[in-house]
Amino acid sequence: MSKGTETKRECFVRLAETRTNKILDMLRLLGNCSSKSNYEYTEEDVKKIFGAIEKEVKNTKNRFLGIDSSAEKFTLD
Repeated sequence: MSKGTETKRECFVRLAETRTNKILDMLRLLGNCSSKSNYEYTEEDVKKIFGAIEKEVKNTKNRFLGIDSSAEKFTLD
């Protein structure tokens, strides 16, 4: 189907599926960093990483619910 005849719903489904799968793939890649034999990290690092992810998930969900929120860059420093 060409973009010219694509409905708003079809566009949403196409983009939401693609973007959600990219996010899931990136989370799986992040999980590869959990190997203690290859990487060194602290419990505090893990808390910061997942705190940032959980915050952004909440912010994104709020946008779907019509509640505006601001984006921030993540750093371990």
